[in-house]
Amino acid sequence: MSALVSGPISAAVAPITEINVNLVAGPALPLGFPSHLDSELAWTPASLAKAGDFVLHLTEDELEEVNAAVVHYKTLDQDGDLVEPNNFPLPTLGARLEQLSRDVHHGKGFSVIRGLNPASYPVEDLSLIYLGLSSYIAEQRGRQDKRGNMLVHIVADDSTKLASEHHRHSTKSITFHNEEAGDVISWLTRNTAAAGGKCIIASAYTVYNVLAATRPDVIRTLARSDWPFALPRFQCRPVIFYQGSKLIMNFGRAALLGNEAHPRPKNLPSLTSSQMEALDAIESIARATEMEIQTQAGDIHFINNLAILHRREGFVDGPTEKRHLVRMRLRSAQQGWTIPTALEHEWERAFREQGTRNWHLDPMPDFYFPLRSQPN
Repeated sequence: MSALVSGPISAAVAPITEINVNLVAGPALPLGFPSHLDSELAWTPASLAKAGDFVLHLTEDELEEVNAAVVHYKTLDQDGDLVEPNNFPLPTLGARLEQLSRDVHHGKGFSVIRGLNPASYPVEDLSLIYLGLSSYIAEQRGRQDKRGNMLVHIVADDSTKLASEHHRHSTKSITFHNEEAGDVISWLTRNTAAAGGKCIIASAYTVYNVLAATRPDVIRTLARSDWPFALPRFQCRPVIFYQGSKLIMNFGRAALLGNEAHPRPKNLPSLTSSQMEALDAIESIARATEMEIQTQAGDIHFINNLAILHRREGFVDGPTEKRHLVRMRLRSAQQGWTIPTALEHEWERAFREQGTRNWHLDPMPDFYFPLRSQPN
């Protein structure tokens, strides 16, 4: 498998004027922010050691380990959401997954597990495998919405106008963003689209380094606490943070500008021209340094949601080729980053609040996830 970039790799190191950011003298960087982030997270496609070195290809022996772990877990008479490394043993593969976890948290910030064939498993077993493998990367799983959905199904749905406009169910492209909560965002590709729908990522660290070298005034704008986020609640906070020697970026255009599914209330403040310019600068640099991953059915993606931006191109489903991703929000107690105070509320809601947790194995309104005959 080879990684593809959307344009010539030289675009990743092109003069800043070629990616729509003006070279103008600006004020100094915000207090405490570095002039350059010297980190493995500050990658471009050209800087990665080799194409595809982020893919963990499961061997036949490792697939046998996975299948044996499924059989073992079923003997325990436990619901699927209780799976963890201690009860989903992977004697050989486990060590490779732990290294993958370190790479996602402290290395390049993303990885892919490849080799599963979704058609070979019933949906219950495939979901258990997804949770079991992910537990080696980050053991905590978070709610993804106010309904307590733990598994979010990203599929095209044009049954209603509202559904077709929601980013989970739209076939339209989505600009670069982060999820509202979760140190690590993971998704299992059950099926790919007939055309389009690739995974496209970019490094927030690389975006920062370009801006710090050429437009420190944009960095100052991004670090200000006056960004009027409307989703999932109204809050004024920065887009970027620097603490514990780590850069953290967290934003989405829908939360700042609204969209068809979530119109922005008219009583909320609008973005300033400087803030719009900053958003456009992020998008321009990210697109110039992005990497496209040709996803296959069965792939499990992991991205560091604090340091990696992701976007989606538009896609088209066919009669049988219907794009279907299953997404989780994850956090590791051992390897997780310190979360800025302004973001703690969303992490609290996702990972620490008690309440309903729904495990829908398929995109339907009512379902539960037992791996025994009766639910609790």
